[in-house]
Order: sequence, then C-alpha cells, then structure tokens
Amino acid sequence: MALSGKTAVVTGAGQGLGRAIALSMAQAGADIVACDIQTDKLADLTDQIHALGRECLAAPVDVADRPAVDQMFADAVDRFGAVHILVNNAAIVPTSPAEEARRNLHYAYLTTPTERRSLGITSGLTDEDWLKWWDVNVHGVFYCTRAALRYMEPQHYGRIINISSVAGISAASAHSPGYSATKAAVANLTKTVALDVAGADILVNAIACGAVLTPLFQAYLDRATPEQTNSLYQLIPLGRVGAPEEYASLAVYLAGDDHYLTGQIISPNGGW
Repeated sequence: MALSGKTAVVTGAGQGLGRAIALSMAQAGADIVACDIQTDKLADLTDQIHALGRECLAAPVDVADRPAVDQMFADAVDRFGAVHILVNNAAIVPTSPAEEARRNLHYAYLTTPTERRSLGITSGLTDEDWLKWWDVNVHGVFYCTRAALRYMEPQHYGRIINISSVAGISAASAHSPGYSATKAAVANLTKTVALDVAGADILVNAIACGAVLTPLFQAYLDRATPEQTNSLYQLIPLGRVGAPEEYASLAVYLAGDDHYLTGQIISPNGGW
C-alpha cells in the first residue's frame, strides 16, 4: 500500500497501459481519477477500482481540450482534496493501415539482408501525417502537467510520470517520424519540468516504453504474417512484447516516495 492516502490522475486510463497503471495504483492504495475519451471503458474500470476498495472519479476528457483538462483537476481536488500523482499516458499511436505498412517495411529492412536504400518514409508523409500527433501527445501532456502543478506547487509535493517511448530516444520507430518526434518532446519536457519544480519536492520522470501488449498491439500481431512478427521479435533481445503490468509496476514505484529519481527517462524495452 505504498500509495495509501494519495490521489492519482491517470490519462488514457480506459484500456491498455493506462488501465493497468490505474489498477496497479489502486492496488497500491491510491484513489484514482480515470481520464479517457472512451466513456464505456471508464465505467468498467470504475467498477474494478471500487472492487479494490478505492474511490474512482471517471473523467471523460480529451486531454487536448485545455478548459476540460483544467476542470478535471478542479473536480479532482473538490472530490479528493488534493492531487498527488499525475500519469500522462494518453496518446495517439501509429495504427492506420498506411502506418502499419510502413512499420512492416521498416522491420523487414532492419532484419533482412538487403541492398541499402532510402525507405522513402519521411518524404512520403503528408502534412496531416505530421500534424495529427501533436495535440494529444504533446499539448495534452503540457495541459495536464500545468494544471497539476498549480495544485502540487502550493502543497510542496507531487509525482509526475510521463509515458514516452523507445521511439522518442532512438530510431526504433523510424516508420512513424511524427509519433517519434512527439515522444522525444515528452522526454525532453520531462527533464525541463523536473528541473523547474524540484525545489517543491515534485519529482518528474518518464517511462520510455518499448512494445506494449495493449489491445491495439495485439490486433497488429493478429494481422501480421509469421515473417512480420519474427522481424519484430528479432529486434527485441528478450524475444517478446512487454505486458502492460510490467510497465505499470515501474509507474507505481515512481509514484512513491522510496527513490531519489527526477528528470530521468527510464526505458523498459526488452533490450531493444
């Protein structure tokens, strides 16, 4: 019960990694503000958190909507008295058919002996391909962080965990330059905000995830050919995709008080 008495806001909590983090933090004793645009999934999550003996405030909020974000934090403080933890997990990920085709091209190129050439990915992107990532993946992280800090700074306590990606600290997702750029922005925002607020005992760290076995990623694996999945697993020394709960345990640790970490980008990625 390392988070007993704490309130955690988790964005993108409706499914996948966000859901695992919300449940893991509830198991560790925290009350949860569960933010997601998928209201049907929030209802089920709320029931599961109540079953664990914790309180849950469902917040059907788009993190790219700044006024809605500000109201969510005001509602959280009204309900629970304070916000101690923020997990910036909500994000758009590359799942369209075109993005999937680029992913398969990239993985095959890295794992199959072939003539060196340009893959033509960046030059073939449209403005929409580039711009669509920023509202949620970067602006949403900023809006939530700013709103949280307005409550954390006066109380001289806070824990912020940003969900970045191995894509933001490497070329592991060269098939999606826009996504990679936004996750790199999250990594550097983590460092700058951590320096800004360290004097108020607010610790800010990022988890740069490798592949996570979310429902969306499982759907990709289900569609992929054996050759395509083998290409992916060849890139990961552990030879498998990480489970959401394996990442969630790190988020719970970073949300607690038994560490000396801030401004760090920690990347569980199976050796990728």
